[in-house]
Amino acid sequence: MARRLFSAQSPFPAPATSSSAAAAEAAASLLPLLPCKRRRKLLKKLNSPRVAPIEPEAARRVAALDAVLDRDAAFRFLSRARSFLASLPPPHQIPLAEAGKLHRELGFPRGRSVSRAAARHPLLFHLPKVDSIPHLALTPLMRSLLDEERRLHEDLLPTRILAVRKLLMLTEHRRIPLAKLHHCRAVLGLPDDFRDRVRDFPDEFRVAVDHHADGRHVLELARWDPSLAVSALERDFVTDERRVRRTFRFAVPHSRSMPLDAEDADRLDAATTFPLVSPYTNGALLRPWTPEAEKYRVGVVHEFLSLTVEKRALIHHIFEFKEELGLTRHMYASLRKQNRAFYLAGTEMNWCVFIRDAYGDDGALKEKDPLVLFNEKLQRYATMT
Repeated sequence: MARRLFSAQSPFPAPATSSSAAAAEAAASLLPLLPCKRRRKLLKKLNSPRVAPIEPEAARRVAALDAVLDRDAAFRFLSRARSFLASLPPPHQIPLAEAGKLHRELGFPRGRSVSRAAARHPLLFHLPKVDSIPHLALTPLMRSLLDEERRLHEDLLPTRILAVRKLLMLTEHRRIPLAKLHHCRAVLGLPDDFRDRVRDFPDEFRVAVDHHADGRHVLELARWDPSLAVSALERDFVTDERRVRRTFRFAVPHSRSMPLDAEDADRLDAATTFPLVSPYTNGALLRPWTPEAEKYRVGVVHEFLSLTVEKRALIHHIFEFKEELGLTRHMYASLRKQNRAFYLAGTEMNWCVFIRDAYGDDGALKEKDPLVLFNEKLQRYATMT
């Protein structure tokens, strides 16, 4: 039956941060009260891609999913600083003066105090003095949590290997640069040393040198497994056909003079929407700018997101694999049309794509990966004083 559809509330305290969209609306409400010069300056900032929401229609925004990005911003220092300090040799510390220069690596705003950012998480970071020089370091509790995380990565490694194999099967040439996988390791739930461990799985992967791209190392698929070439939508179709049929809609343009009621329009759209195109087919064989090519690209994005830990990803993480997955610069328009399958949150400069069905009305994941549960526990400790 599946092949008929295809052709080939939060467990931890919420951080004290307001929604970026609400903040922009509050600033916009002040425009009539400001002098002309200040009004122009504020209006320019509000129209900046850094601030302007990717979803222009306020009625279509989902506050619960927007809050997920606000939470990420509140814990940015926690996620980046722990990863950076964990990569340093024991005792995992760095002089405070040097840490103040690494605002991008440590995730605190440029020009702000790194010690102030660390003070917000006193159970996880502290500022010991070494030879009278203050350092940024991990607390014993944080080091024990990182040990727990490493054991968790070890237990989940077979699952991650499976996800990377499926990702390679999505690509045109069954290969991905290792540097790209390392850059997106947090999104895919890969351990920090994944690049060094892929050679331990010769039956699944090969590591080659791409002499046409400055000699960078690429990860290649060792063998194709037909049992893995089944998308998440195909699996869901077996258990809930009606929901999957409602997920996508590739509408047929028709003039207003054509007398179609809602039921007739749905039947017409269903005729062009199905069958969908499996993301594991060779997209290079499809004619560009055809409905089949658009179905293929949308399906590839959906399958990529289903392989991520949180069923969501920032657009720059998705387009990290633009060449390998055959994506185009018109993906925003394609994704926005599929508002029953995806939700776009964030700003025009940095936006995120969610799989709608993976999240509940409260903005929480319906099925949580063990790594997600660990991060929630870490964030609970981060809010304690």
